[in-house]
Amino acid sequence: MDDVAHSAQSSRHSSSPEKGLHQSTCDFWDSEKEPAIKDACAQFDVPSLKALAQSEGGFLTDDLRRQAWPILLGHTTRADDASDSDPSHRSDLETPWQELPRHGDEDQVQLDVNRAFIYYPDNLSDSELAKRKTELSDLITEVLRRHPFLCYFQGYHDICQVFLLVLDPPLRAPLVARLSILRIRDFMLPTLSPTVAQLRLLPDILNAADSKLRRHLSGTEPFYALAGMLTMYAHNIEAYGDIARLFDVFIVREPVFSVYLFAQIVLSRREELFETSAEDPSMLHSILSKVPKELDLESLISDSIALLEKYPPTTLPSWRRISSSSCLKTARSDDSCTTQSLEDGRRFFQVQLAELRRAERWEELTKRAWVYRRPAGVIGTTVLVAIVAVYLRKHPAPVHYMTSILWRWLGRVL
Repeated sequence: MDDVAHSAQSSRHSSSPEKGLHQSTCDFWDSEKEPAIKDACAQFDVPSLKALAQSEGGFLTDDLRRQAWPILLGHTTRADDASDSDPSHRSDLETPWQELPRHGDEDQVQLDVNRAFIYYPDNLSDSELAKRKTELSDLITEVLRRHPFLCYFQGYHDICQVFLLVLDPPLRAPLVARLSILRIRDFMLPTLSPTVAQLRLLPDILNAADSKLRRHLSGTEPFYALAGMLTMYAHNIEAYGDIARLFDVFIVREPVFSVYLFAQIVLSRREELFETSAEDPSMLHSILSKVPKELDLESLISDSIALLEKYPPTTLPSWRRISSSSCLKTARSDDSCTTQSLEDGRRFFQVQLAELRRAERWEELTKRAWVYRRPAGVIGTTVLVAIVAVYLRKHPAPVHYMTSILWRWLGRVL
């Protein structure tokens, strides 16, 4: 299989972009690669599919993605994760989603769906666009109602939009659910803290790869990467073929790869960034938050893979602050997404949620202690004096001893 992937990488055939929902743009076409993908899908050969996804052109077309993505995301032919140990959850999976309780974030979902399909597809009539938006709203709502512990975030609709365009209706919700719970779970917790922890890895990668550039950007917080990482770059990349091809890689690489991809984008803009003074962090932030429209995706992907392999996450100082229940750590193994169940993901979610709640309580206590530090000091001193007074009243010997010493000293002086 490695020979096939190598052949796909070394044999380049340029072609003009193909438009439409069912045939994605492909920069390089290899006549040997399509049958190799089909064969790997037929045999459920996950290692070969992962090699093909990362080789030039990815899975080439949406027809092939429809075969490969379900395998790589661990979808089963049964009701997805019907083996879930929680009977109530099994019941939710079997109930029509329209009959399930409304999720609290559905109003925000509708607001975002109204802004969907800005760049692609670009050949729909008004009625067709309205139909697509209804399908997108239904997809997101079904996932949230079936898995109500998940919290919606702005930009989630960008990810779901790509899955909607690639996949047939029956597979959309099950695959988006697996992606959400097993691979982008950190973004669907009720606070941004786990997302911020991921962003903190970015300066560490830059420091390892280019310490001079890292120092130049030291006054600029890594929040410039937020939109890209939250949406798997679907918010930043306007060409449908490009984002579908990028999703091929995101599905097969460990989730932290998304951080390395943004780091590589920053590294590739080194000269441009040095043209802006480090004393102007707001301008640097503005530059960094806009992913360049013209990207050599194949070079970007291969360079990002090399960056991750050269500076693995375990070598980064901020990696220690990533929760052990974060998807960055629970989905590191090659087979995690094909072997883990939704119940596994939900369990990780609950552990991480408990960690966040404890951290919030500790932060609140710390803030209160700081606000009341002076009154607390006075109260503490008063309490200490009272305790000493009670002790001395019950144990007068120390008082008598100190008094005798004082009188002897006075006698000498006088």
